[in-house]
Amino acid sequence: MTRNWLHEARALDDTDRLKGFRCRFHLPKDGIYMDGNSLGLASVDALKALERAAEEWRTRGIGGWLEAAPDWFTYGERIGAAMAPLVGAHPDEVVMTGSTTSNLHTLAATFYAPEGERRKILADELNFPSDLYALESQIRMKGGDPARDLLLARSADGRTLEEDDLIGMMDETVALALLPGVLYRSGQLLDIRRLTRAAHERGVMIGFDCAHSVGSVPHALHDDDADFAFWCSYKHLNGGPGAPAGLFVNRRHFGRTPGLAGWFGYVKERQFDMSISFEHARSAGGWQMGTPCVLSAASLDGALKLFNEAGIVEVREKSLALTGFLIEMVDERLFPLGFEVGTPRKPERRGGHVAVEHAEAWRICCALKKKGIVPDFRPPRVIRLAPVALYNTFEDVERTVAALETIVKGREYEAFSAEREAVS
Repeated sequence: MTRNWLHEARALDDTDRLKGFRCRFHLPKDGIYMDGNSLGLASVDALKALERAAEEWRTRGIGGWLEAAPDWFTYGERIGAAMAPLVGAHPDEVVMTGSTTSNLHTLAATFYAPEGERRKILADELNFPSDLYALESQIRMKGGDPARDLLLARSADGRTLEEDDLIGMMDETVALALLPGVLYRSGQLLDIRRLTRAAHERGVMIGFDCAHSVGSVPHALHDDDADFAFWCSYKHLNGGPGAPAGLFVNRRHFGRTPGLAGWFGYVKERQFDMSISFEHARSAGGWQMGTPCVLSAASLDGALKLFNEAGIVEVREKSLALTGFLIEMVDERLFPLGFEVGTPRKPERRGGHVAVEHAEAWRICCALKKKGIVPDFRPPRVIRLAPVALYNTFEDVERTVAALETIVKGREYEAFSAEREAVS
C-alpha cells in the first residue's frame, strides 16, 4: 500500500509542540525556506530588538553604552550567558564576540603551544576551509610549516570521519586538535566527549567548531571537558546576517593569557582605566578583542529569546523528527531517481541538516528556487536541506520532496546552466 506522505506530514504537524513558534518568523510568501543551516530566517523578536537598539542609538547617542536597556557595554557577557545553556556551559564560560574565524584565531593563538616534537595541529579534510586557512596561518606565525605541521585526517567515503582514525592520529607529535561538532557538508555529528577524553589522555589540547550544530544540537561542552569551542550565530540561532559569534573557554583555562588581546577583554570594572598593561577578565570575556557591533548583537539577543522559551531539548527532538522524515522519503521516493542520503542515519550521529546527493545537484537547486523553495548547494553534488524546528513544518519537508520528484522526472533542471553563482 502506497504511503500518503502528505497526510502523514499534516498529522505530525497537528501534534507538533513547537508549532506556535512558526508565526514569530518572517516566512517567505508562497515559498519554503530550507536553508537555515546557512542563514536562519528573521524572527519578529530579533527585529524588535534591533529596532529598539537603533532607537536607543538615535535618542541616547553614546549614553546607550550604560543607559540602554539592556546596556551595550555588557552585551558580550550577557548574550554569552544566554547562549551557555545551548552548549552546556557555565555562564562565564561563554561570550558573544567576533566572528567564527576570528574566534578560532584567538583561541588557537592561546591553546596552540608547539614545543619540541609536539608541534602539529590535527584537523580534517572535510572541515570548513576557513578553519584550515586559519590553522595554517597560526602554524606559520609560530615558526612552523603547514605542509609538515598541519595533520589532516582523511575520509574514506568523502562524507564522514571515523573517530577511531582521529584518535589514532593523536600521537606525541600533536599539540592541538581542532575538529567540527557537525560536518558542514554531510551533517555528521561527532562524539565530543569521546574525542576530548582521548585527546586529554594523550596530552593533546582539543577544541571544536560548532558553527553547524549550535542551535540545533544540545552540547555539554563543560561536562565533556572540551578546552574551547566557537560558533557563528546566523545559522541555526537565527541571529541575522553577519551576527556576532560565540566562543567557549573551559573554566580551568581562565588563568591563561589570551593569545590575541584587545581592550574589550580587559577586566570589565577597570576597562576604562586605559592602563597600558593588559589584565584580562578571568572568564570567557577575557577573549574578546574589539568593541561589539551593537545592532547585530541586538538582533541575536532577540533571536535567543525563542530558544529560552522553546528549550534546546525540544528543538533537538523536533529537528530529529524532521530530518528522519526527510531521510525516509528520500529513500523511498527519490532513490529511484538518482538521489541518495549522504548523512548518517542514526539520530545520535547527525546534526540538523540532511545532505541529499545527486549528480545534477546544482541545477536541481536552481530549479527548486524557481519553485520558491530555497535549498543550499555544496560541491560537488550535495543539496543541503535544513528543516528548522522553530519554523519549518513536516508539510514543508513533504512539499520539498515532491518538488524534487517533479524536477527530476520532468528533467526541469536541464533549463538551467551548470555554471554556479558566486554565492551558492
